[in-house]
Amino acid sequence: MSALAITFCFVIYLGVLVIVSKTVSKDSSNAQFFAANKNAPWYLVAFGMIGATLSGVTFISVPGWVGATQLSYIQMVIGYAFGYLLIATILLPLYYKWNVVSIYTYFKHRFGVYSYKTGASFFIISRLTGTSFRLFLVLKVLHWIALDGLNIPFWVSAAAALFGIWLYTRKTGIKTLIYTDTIQTFCMLIALGISFYVLYHELNLNAEIWSIWWGKQPTTQIVFWEDWGSGQHLVKQFLAGVLIAFAMTGMDQEMMQKNISCRTLKASQKNMFWFTIVLVLVTIAFLILGVLLSAYATTNGITVTGDDLFPVIATQSALGPLIGYAFVIGLIAAAFSSADSSMTSLTTSLSVDLWNILDSEDGVKQRKKIHRITAIVLWICVMSFYYLIENESVIAQLLLFAGYTYGPLLGLFLLGIFTKIRLRDQWVPYICLAAPILTFYIAATSKAKFGFDFGFFVLALNGALSGMLLWLSGLGLPVNQSTTPSKTTTESSK
Repeated sequence: MSALAITFCFVIYLGVLVIVSKTVSKDSSNAQFFAANKNAPWYLVAFGMIGATLSGVTFISVPGWVGATQLSYIQMVIGYAFGYLLIATILLPLYYKWNVVSIYTYFKHRFGVYSYKTGASFFIISRLTGTSFRLFLVLKVLHWIALDGLNIPFWVSAAAALFGIWLYTRKTGIKTLIYTDTIQTFCMLIALGISFYVLYHELNLNAEIWSIWWGKQPTTQIVFWEDWGSGQHLVKQFLAGVLIAFAMTGMDQEMMQKNISCRTLKASQKNMFWFTIVLVLVTIAFLILGVLLSAYATTNGITVTGDDLFPVIATQSALGPLIGYAFVIGLIAAAFSSADSSMTSLTTSLSVDLWNILDSEDGVKQRKKIHRITAIVLWICVMSFYYLIENESVIAQLLLFAGYTYGPLLGLFLLGIFTKIRLRDQWVPYICLAAPILTFYIAATSKAKFGFDFGFFVLALNGALSGMLLWLSGLGLPVNQSTTPSKTTTESSK
């Protein structure tokens, strides 16, 4: 595809989002930006969250991952579903009980200021890194398709994308995203449907021969049970899926900020229920697309694999322009749907958790300044990955890194919810730094000496170590007498 075509798609797409942002609301207050005044329609939140969760990682890496890991990712996706059920029944009631804007405010009331700041800091690090991974992947592909041939520097592409995202999120934040994410999810699903349709007919498939054809493919194994030492083992991937969903969604300000923008707990839980069903089905559809892409590549002598598979087939094969344009629109939607949510949630956490910004005229000015700084920092992170990242599937790197950054959050939340123990609050930052380091050493030693690969289950190890060390820090202290917010606390959180 030409650079002109991609630029045209980008400008039109961005223009639509900017128009939506101006139409949605003229109120630029912090209450609107952070939580949409707690008045968001649950069905729009549920549908929009699908696009934010899928992002460019799912759009590119999941289909490309099939060639190396077959359909083993379904084992983790089923774990995700159980993890989302736990979020709806355990975490959402907690957040609504405390009436929080930032979910990490819970740590301040439960454990103390050091725990609160530590939890927020780990989220900020995790989200900066995760968003940079996702955005880097998508921008790299868009740049490779056309802009690189025109000698346009990558930093210009990255700066243009982040400026566009900042432009339509700068005033009303979450209020805008509830509507723009709906548009972006729709674009991604349309791209998925068109790609599936074109490949299905190009491979001369129909309902009568589908099951026979499917059985002959070398990439369709779902359950991996034989090798306990493998990172793809069913038990490891299922439990890792539960923990990753519980931690990366339920303990993530970006995802929960949209959930707690619903008016009531019941509406938020309904949103999570439908979101889970649709997300599981869509992710499985992306994996099936990966099987079709692998089969098409084998049939036509295409040797690329991994993250390059879908982009190359969509834009450089003989499938025609329809799939190419659908791919580009879907890719832009994937990039924006994740990055805009991250930019907004990072601004929220920095404003509420670290700088204690209030909803006043000065507070709005401070929040806008933080929003601009966040956009610049994200650009710096994307550029860092452009020069430093290795040739490995981005989704694998993202999920493994999450195991190290979300482990301390998992430990803090589990201790807070299921025990009445107090912590030595001033020790918490050091423990939360030590636990991931110890986890990395144990995981590396286990693989090198015993051939046991923790894989994505490293999150469970990290969470367990974090929880154990935090629990030890509280030995000798009297137990917490209550985990219910007082009237004063509830009002101060509004």
